[in-house]
Amino acid sequence: MKIHNLAKDAVFQTLVTAENGLSEAEAAKRLSEFGLNEIKEVRKTPLSLRFLKQFTHFLAILLFIGAGLSFLSDYLHPGEGMFSLGVAIVGVIIINALFTFIQEYKAEKTVEKLRQFLPFSIRTIRDGKEKEIPSKDVVPGDIILLSEGIKVPADSRLIEASYLMVNNAPLTGESESVLLNVEPSEGELIESKNIAFAGATVISGTGKAVVFASGMRTEFGRIAHLTSAVESGLSPLQKEIVKATRVVAAIAASVGIIFFCLGLITGRNFWDNFIFTIGITVALIPEGMLPTVTLALAMGSQRMAKRKALIKTLTSVETLGSVTVICTDKTGTLTQNKMDVRKVSTEGQILAADNLKSLGNHPIMKTALLCNNARFVDGLYTGDPTEIALLNVAQAHTENISAARVFEIPFDSDRKRMVTVNVADGKTCAYAKGAIEVLLPLCTQVGGDNGIVPLDEDQRTKAVDTCHALMDEGLRVLAFAYKEIDSFDVKTPDPAEVETGLVFAGLIGLEDPPRPEVRDAIQKCNEAGIKVIMITGDGSRTAIAIAREIGLTKDTPVVIEGVNFEQMDDAELKKSLAQREVIFARMAPKHKMRVVAALQEEGEVVAVTGDGVNDAPALKKADIGIAMGISGTDVAKEASDMVLLDDNFATIVIAVEEGRAVYENIKKFITYIFASNIPEAIPYLAYILLNIPLPLTILQILAVDLGTDMLPALALGAEKPTPGIMKQPPRRRGERLLNFGLLTRAYLFLGPLEAVACMFGFFWVLHQGGWLWGEIPKPNSILYLQATTACLTAIVLTQIANVFACRSFSESVVSPGFFSNKLIFAGIAFELLLQLLIVYTPWGNRIFSTAPLSISVWGMLIPFMFLLLFADETRKLLYRSRRAKTG
Repeated sequence: MKIHNLAKDAVFQTLVTAENGLSEAEAAKRLSEFGLNEIKEVRKTPLSLRFLKQFTHFLAILLFIGAGLSFLSDYLHPGEGMFSLGVAIVGVIIINALFTFIQEYKAEKTVEKLRQFLPFSIRTIRDGKEKEIPSKDVVPGDIILLSEGIKVPADSRLIEASYLMVNNAPLTGESESVLLNVEPSEGELIESKNIAFAGATVISGTGKAVVFASGMRTEFGRIAHLTSAVESGLSPLQKEIVKATRVVAAIAASVGIIFFCLGLITGRNFWDNFIFTIGITVALIPEGMLPTVTLALAMGSQRMAKRKALIKTLTSVETLGSVTVICTDKTGTLTQNKMDVRKVSTEGQILAADNLKSLGNHPIMKTALLCNNARFVDGLYTGDPTEIALLNVAQAHTENISAARVFEIPFDSDRKRMVTVNVADGKTCAYAKGAIEVLLPLCTQVGGDNGIVPLDEDQRTKAVDTCHALMDEGLRVLAFAYKEIDSFDVKTPDPAEVETGLVFAGLIGLEDPPRPEVRDAIQKCNEAGIKVIMITGDGSRTAIAIAREIGLTKDTPVVIEGVNFEQMDDAELKKSLAQREVIFARMAPKHKMRVVAALQEEGEVVAVTGDGVNDAPALKKADIGIAMGISGTDVAKEASDMVLLDDNFATIVIAVEEGRAVYENIKKFITYIFASNIPEAIPYLAYILLNIPLPLTILQILAVDLGTDMLPALALGAEKPTPGIMKQPPRRRGERLLNFGLLTRAYLFLGPLEAVACMFGFFWVLHQGGWLWGEIPKPNSILYLQATTACLTAIVLTQIANVFACRSFSESVVSPGFFSNKLIFAGIAFELLLQLLIVYTPWGNRIFSTAPLSISVWGMLIPFMFLLLFADETRKLLYRSRRAKTG
């Protein structure tokens, strides 16, 4: 007999469990027997293949061609040092592949580690007590509790269900929700209505189920055997960097070929020209750019995690920096989600929370107590904060009531109400709570001094006016109603029967105070050119009151309620969204997606928050979907790009600031890397055009690109956000990373200054040694080796100055705090140590064709460091002055 064919008692017997669940000892035994409840990745690209892929991209292929030509030329024309050059180029390919592979692997592990902050959990019953455990610890025989927003952790047989609807799309591909029940079912397991499958999403209702299959034994696990891992694509930024690398490499190869031909025309021999071609190509290629970008994104995500913003994919880090609109929930994000009952209105009077003695056993208190899913277990309240607040006040003003719940219509965002049917002392009563606009029309009577009387229009108007008055105080207001039912069939319940002819009990106003840090965060958004739109399920009056309290609105905002929203066409919606201050009230989560789509059509980069099942489409549609880590459902977290570990709006602003910083830091180290390409290329141009000895060897270029430059570049990627970064408007969606300003600063300003320094060092050493123009010294002569060493040292020294210059595009070198980034000094220390080893050790001299320099040479080169810094400080001063004049 299959599990879905069995009755409830037979299910318990088959799985050797009971209503009270498993004992902890038995659960531990079964966990060791069945293993963790995890879907294992069946096929994943082996690390060896992922490493080999680093040798197949455009840059590596280009260098392989160069190495092959070097080996060929050594075979055809031995004794020219081409074999060593070929080995060096292959070494570059291997080093670059290793570095890129390691950084990508670290970045991947970083994301995996961060995801461990967010384990999915499920409520179970063990040893007769409700307990929350990680989903991976669920075992066959466990009793699990299902509610809206839960992702079913394992294949389970239902034993209780109340309007339980699930979405089996991950398993069946069908997006329509399925209503489940507890009755035994014939037919195939996959079509059974009493099974909640692993991976399914609970859309609404509640239920209790017994797990019968976990991990790879679930239907979802079996399907996983037939599928393979999907590789994630490159982000737009990474694609742009790959494209830029290809363009620069193509330019480098083209320049090399052009000057190779020019050299032949001017009479230079083939081998000299060939060395030049390889050298100019290697000099202009930014070998370390892509892995450095990957590491910068990973470091940015780690910094965000420390500040309570969990980035699920590295590609989201860059997008955060360009956000122009944040659509945010109110409850729990702008407010503290710490609900407290402040006022109760019933029978024509409004009572403060500390003056409710007269309401002992009042119907409104009974309704608040019984139409409630919060629980008080082991001295702790669990459940929704609103329901916890209602339970707290109701328990204080009612006697112990034992009323079995026999029926429930759960709250959902469309109905905006919850109804339960309870039996106590032989009486069956319906209890309801919800928004006044949906509950009051269902009421035909009201309780008063003269007992229950018909509800007339004056009383309805008074109730609505009271509700508005409480909302104007910033309170969240719920209406309560009840009625006694003569007869009720639990097996075939009729919702219409329990939701009509209700007795209006009154109103309760709850306060959810704003988070203290939100006002400053919204001010930051205003200064940063980011528009904040509140989307809330609360009434417009409550929303406006809170918005004014936190500084979200200063004038009269455009307020759109859910009913009006559904009647608006897209043109009207876009016109409203263009206003400076916009608030959406009484909105259902399904409405969010349309708001997001309209904003995106207007060219906005949208971040949206959400915590419920119905928020998932909007979270996926948004440029950045932000789920709540504390109150968010599993479904919302899975659909999002970022998770707020503290549910705090201010954390979103911090993440945007970090996202902007990451993008700015990438531009900083690209400027730094590109600037050194000019002093590496100029010596080769001088060599071919001026008929002078070659000032810089290819291996010396590689010493800069993959040696001395690497750690300072990484240190620039770790720069903290600059003070003014949130006073700038968001970057445009189409803004290029390699823009005109960056390229001109690197190639036409900083680079030429370094080139002057390196050529001065080369010629000064030659001149001091008695060299005359036109003479070509022997490649192994001390004078020539010292001259090329001086050229290399000049590049290293000016790059030290350049790393400080690149810390800011427009602010003075001291404005970020000279010692605020200790990694820069560690990078410089490594840079100098490596250069000293290259210059003053026998193995360094042998590998890089260098010779020791006297102190006087260093003394002649060091002033160029200060010259570069002075020149860039002057440029920054002129830029700031011009910007101040233009406003």
